[in-house]
Amino acid sequence: MAHTALTAPGRLWSAQEVLVRPSPVPAAAGVYGWYFEQAPHADLDAGRLLYVGIAPRFMANRTSTQNLRKRVRYHYRGNAAGSTLRLTLGCLLGIELRRVGRSGTRMTFGRAGEAALSQWMAENARVCWIEYAEPWTLESELISQLDLPLNLDQNRHNPFHGRLKELRSQARERARELDVSA
Repeated sequence: MAHTALTAPGRLWSAQEVLVRPSPVPAAAGVYGWYFEQAPHADLDAGRLLYVGIAPRFMANRTSTQNLRKRVRYHYRGNAAGSTLRLTLGCLLGIELRRVGRSGTRMTFGRAGEAALSQWMAENARVCWIEYAEPWTLESELISQLDLPLNLDQNRHNPFHGRLKELRSQARERARELDVSA
């Protein structure tokens, strides 16, 4: 049933619908799945589940404050330093990754790039979710059983894994060669 709720959801939600207050996304533990009306890369298909994420992550040494609402909303409007989904999408879309902040160790797409990515996601990204008490147990199962090309962790078996890993690595290398951005 959990698979079906993500692979054949009754409803997909847009950025506009998720970012309203009160948000329809529950402030609960669970798994979320991302679909894209336009594929972020020529080798990927539009209109199907490409990525799953969880909230909270399993943390042996402390309690996470993350939940579905916080994570989904952050993916739609946050930055690449705090969202592996945003980092992946920006790299696939060719947005320039930059070192930012005082230390220059964080990497985002800068103000303009993050705004462009948020706009692309508002137009193309759709999300669904299910509440699940220990989402990390379901995440492993989903990644092992489904074709989720945008997931890197636990997903070496996916044919797109090597290409995605290389694109992200190249973006980081280029960012290290550039000056730190404001």
